[in-house]
Amino acid sequence: MTPLSVKAGDQILYGKYSGTELTFDGKDYLIMRESDIYAILN
Repeated sequence: MTPLSVKAGDQILYGKYSGTELTFDGKDYLIMRESDIYAILN
């Protein structure tokens, strides 16, 4: 398994239609592949 280069709290840029939105336990989440991320802004 390859470690992720993105950490919790990072600000990122991603495509408009990237990822899958879901709501769990009253919170909204966006799940996406790391390859869909254009840039990490931190």
